[in-house]
Amino acid sequence: MEKKINVDQLVIGMYLKQFCGSWMDHPFWRSGFVIQSQKEIDAVQASPIKEVWIDSSKGLDCVSDGSSQRDNVSQPPAAAPVESREGADVPLSPPVVNRRVAMSVEVHRAAQICAQAKDAVVSMFNEARMGNSVDAEGVNKLVMEISDSVMRNANALISLARLKTADDYTYMHSVAVCAMMVALGRQLGFVEEQARVAGVAGLMHDLGKAMMPMEVLNKPGKLTDDEFAIIKRHPREGHRLLLQSGSVDAVVLDVCLHHHEKVDGSGYPDRLSGDAISIYAKMGAVCDVYDAITSNRPYKAGWDPSESLRNMAKWSKNGHFDVEVFQAFVKCLGIYPVGSLVRLSSGRIGVVVDQTEKLVTPCVKVFYSIKAGMRIPPELVDLSQPDATEKIEAREDPAKWHFPDLNELWSGLDIMPV
Repeated sequence: MEKKINVDQLVIGMYLKQFCGSWMDHPFWRSGFVIQSQKEIDAVQASPIKEVWIDSSKGLDCVSDGSSQRDNVSQPPAAAPVESREGADVPLSPPVVNRRVAMSVEVHRAAQICAQAKDAVVSMFNEARMGNSVDAEGVNKLVMEISDSVMRNANALISLARLKTADDYTYMHSVAVCAMMVALGRQLGFVEEQARVAGVAGLMHDLGKAMMPMEVLNKPGKLTDDEFAIIKRHPREGHRLLLQSGSVDAVVLDVCLHHHEKVDGSGYPDRLSGDAISIYAKMGAVCDVYDAITSNRPYKAGWDPSESLRNMAKWSKNGHFDVEVFQAFVKCLGIYPVGSLVRLSSGRIGVVVDQTEKLVTPCVKVFYSIKAGMRIPPELVDLSQPDATEKIEAREDPAKWHFPDLNELWSGLDIMPV
């Protein structure tokens, strides 16, 4: 039987089925485990979570007077009567009304989600290395939070997830691909459930890297042919791990196995081509490559977002990506994605801080005058407005200008990267 109890009633040996509240309010990224230490109980009780669901069929029970089956453990009485349920699913959180908000509004929430999502993925990879199965409920909660943020403003979380350290790359890459898969799914007309499944696939697509040798995975230089052959095994390893977990959606399995396939048949591991590659795997390929080339790596600096899209457009024409999927991806991010450095017709330089309904007229924060050769007070310019007198003349190479605070300028955050 499942029961809702006060966190003060928790004892070692109980099976903690579910937390009552957002996953961001508690220190565990997963639920559905037996409490094995007082440290775990202390962590729950120190969080904002006040109630949890336990399953007495899988662990110790708790009765309404606050005591448990464990005779040698005394717990204080519950603050409220114990509520029971038999196999009923409790909503993970109250329904969220999602309306698009400005980048400046969502970016702070997105930064919090990024930080906690990274910790969750680190835990997931560590558990995979130890041979433990993936906790589907924990993954779904995480994707729900990411999906809600993307609904409010896709640019916030996607852009922040791009700002990762070399040590965080493998984990934050999964978060970034998850967010992009959700946004791309919506752009392609997926219903909410389909978009979230795409997000789960994005989060899990690189799970096989948990089984790769760390010295190869984190090598600060070009891989040898032998090392690359090892890395190319990660799709099959991830597929194997997910199969062992059981009850994993077929879409998630497919994206994990086939996100490195190319429409011209030159990808791996199965050299699939054209329509033999699912729409989800084609989406995974685009999202995976975009985040990889825009992120700083131990052996190279990430490319400017706008430059990355230009290069990917060339690769798409050469058979790397599905053309329609890639075009939808560009519509998600804009011709000049958030973080792109641009030159305006006025001779000022700015950084894209948000998108508008028109792909080529984003919101730009201008901060440098080419004519004066100096920084100027930052000014937000919405190029989509009818009274806008400027337009983007060209993309600028950040490496040429060396603006040290570029990320802070577009994000409005002081602590970067995430």
